[in-house]
Amino acid sequence: MNKKLILVAVVLTFSLLTACGKTDTKAEDHSGHGAEKKTDDHSGHGAASDKSDNPLKAAFSFEAGTAKAKEDTELTIQITGEDGAPINEFDENHEKLLHLIVVNHDLSYFNHIHPEFQGDGKFNVTTSFPAGGDYKLFADFIPTGGSGVTLSEWVKVDGEEAQHTAVKADAKLAIEVDGKAVELNLSSKKANEDVTLTYNIRDAKTNKDIDNLEQYLGAVGHVVILSDDAEQYLHVHPIDEKATGPEAKFATSFPHSGTYKVWGQFQQNGEVFTVPFVVDIQ
Repeated sequence: MNKKLILVAVVLTFSLLTACGKTDTKAEDHSGHGAEKKTDDHSGHGAASDKSDNPLKAAFSFEAGTAKAKEDTELTIQITGEDGAPINEFDENHEKLLHLIVVNHDLSYFNHIHPEFQGDGKFNVTTSFPAGGDYKLFADFIPTGGSGVTLSEWVKVDGEEAQHTAVKADAKLAIEVDGKAVELNLSSKKANEDVTLTYNIRDAKTNKDIDNLEQYLGAVGHVVILSDDAEQYLHVHPIDEKATGPEAKFATSFPHSGTYKVWGQFQQNGEVFTVPFVVDIQ
């Protein structure tokens, strides 16, 4: 195994019409709980991910050659074109040049981080993994002059693996996270239909509506959806980006029937909280 480049990413592409916000390449790490690929337009509608002939490639590598569980590690993402030359111009997409989504094999771990652009087609971020095993990395970006691209790859992390848990649909789409009581309603649970995801967010102690949600990456929230096998990926933006709660609505469609994990991310009082749900789509 090459010590510097452990894996070359499988290319996955999709249409993405969203490009807004301001430049900020500072690395961030917003860990959450728990979901391959899809895109969205400015209103938050997703489009199914499919392999295509897009010439862009990504190589994911760890500074030490491999990553070890529970240890900080530097991850580099090298973006290149068809001729192998580095891509150096990227458009901002919700205040960032690149969004990196990290999930483990059973989708029980979810992390949304933002590597810093180093030039020469490279992005770097220091992160860690909670256990050993297989993780899938999704690099989501827009090359200047092109449409949105997501490149992904499975990587292996050294260390003791956590027990695998099957991804099962929640009997009730209601959960308490960080002092918030959150409910999710889907207007439809059928594949290939327009679906509105409506989040209702209340204070868990007082049961009062929360109406002071803050902008997170230029919007009231963001939703990432993955099929249980991590082969379908959707990154969905809200219908009304300036909403402040208690409702936050997102529009998308599920490309196939099956089980999907849905992570909603919101911000209040400067703190990002991540809300996981699992749904069955007919």
